[in-house]
Amino acid sequence: MSFRLALQESPGNPWFSWQYVRDNSDTILAALREHATLTAEAVLIATLIAVPLAVVAYWFRPLTGPILALSGVLYTIPSLALLAFVAPYVGTTNPASVLIALVLYALLLIVRNALAGLNQVPAEARDAAQGMGYGRWGRLLRIDLPLALPGIVTGLRLATVSTVALVTVGALIGYGGLGDLIMTGFRNNFYKAEILTGAVMCVGLALVLDLVLATVGRLLTPWTRRGPA
Repeated sequence: MSFRLALQESPGNPWFSWQYVRDNSDTILAALREHATLTAEAVLIATLIAVPLAVVAYWFRPLTGPILALSGVLYTIPSLALLAFVAPYVGTTNPASVLIALVLYALLLIVRNALAGLNQVPAEARDAAQGMGYGRWGRLLRIDLPLALPGIVTGLRLATVSTVALVTVGALIGYGGLGDLIMTGFRNNFYKAEILTGAVMCVGLALVLDLVLATVGRLLTPWTRRGPA
């Protein structure tokens, strides 16, 4: 204990060290790539599941409650408990265990915001599409989904930032991306430079991805930037 306290308080254990970054650049970049890859895969898979679920809830109103309730229940399960439940079935050393947990957590954020976007499509736009002879699928693809894009993008941004944070939990089974750096830092007698490097890069990754999605959303929805006539 006295050795650990001495290491924490000594000038040789600073919160930031360029020497650590230089000597471990390959490890840091590998952790960053793994973190970004897990985040992208989880959000992509969750989107492919959540948007159709939102459409089903939009078309069939009695299913709205059950769909939101189920995704809400999954979201409230503690991350450690969910990972402990999934890992024995998929494999405790399989990155798919982390991926499944991340997808389940992202569902609610995307479903709820996509459904909100669909519900905000103006009634006159739907009536005009129906008058032009669009069927249900034609109206969905040409009217509903394009006008619901702001809500969908909002869901993607929230899910992405949340997923970046949750990936770190995967460090418990060795697939936590930047979380591995944080965990290793704690195990190495509270190595501050390693802990802070992992934490700062995790926050930075979340900010960069959110900025990218916000920019893409603005490019895809130019009508939202128009001022009043």
